Amino acid sequence: MAQPAIVSNVLLHNVPLFSGLDEEQLTMLARTVVRKSVGKNARIIGAGDPTDSLYIVITGRLKVLMSDEQGREVILSILGPGEFFGEMGLLDDSPRSATVVTLEACDLLTITKTDFKRSLAENFDLSLMVMRGLVKRLREADQKIGSLALMDVYGRVARLLLEMAEDIDGEKVVVKKLSKQDIAKMIGASREMVSRVMKDLQIGGYIETRGRSIVLRNNILLAG
Repeated sequence: MAQPAIVSNVLLHNVPLFSGLDEEQLTMLARTVVRKSVGKNARIIGAGDPTDSLYIVITGRLKVLMSDEQGREVILSILGPGEFFGEMGLLDDSPRSATVVTLEACDLLTITKTDFKRSLAENFDLSLMVMRGLVKRLREADQKIGSLALMDVYGRVARLLLEMAEDIDGEKVVVKKLSKQDIAKMIGASREMVSRVMKDLQIGGYIETRGRSIVLRNNILLAG
């Protein structure tokens, strides 16, 4: 990792988690927050590690995953700018429950367990944002469990693409694609099956590939 960089109030204010803090609170927080740059495929935290810090994503993407003794992996989620991770262990004092690895070069903010808990105690808005983040992850987990139980692979791929898509000029576009292997790990299927489904979706007119982007058609909801 590169040397820590100075963190400004403006940067902190633009982080959704800290947007409710006033200038004095931001100034105090800036003294404790550390900014770091990390490269692609870097492991930020590992399952079972002691929990000592909260991480906030400034730029880049990371994957949250779990693995078994045989090395098989399941990707729980993809994190991007403005999102945070590592808060659960800070709240219940448990070891890390998952591993987080960068998908591309990232800029991260870190705040220690002690400073994070003090900030929560001093600011209700910050506590509320953390609670909302936890609720969001619970809802996402419920949706994933439901899709694994009720949808076939076509439906699971279609739902994942919709979740990843951004609205661009009236179209839903997946700008930052995941590898087919990562998609397979997210939906509980083989890479070969994902490749077949993606090919079928393209032939059927449900998706269109434009360079490194994927454009979703309105009928993709019928794919499952």
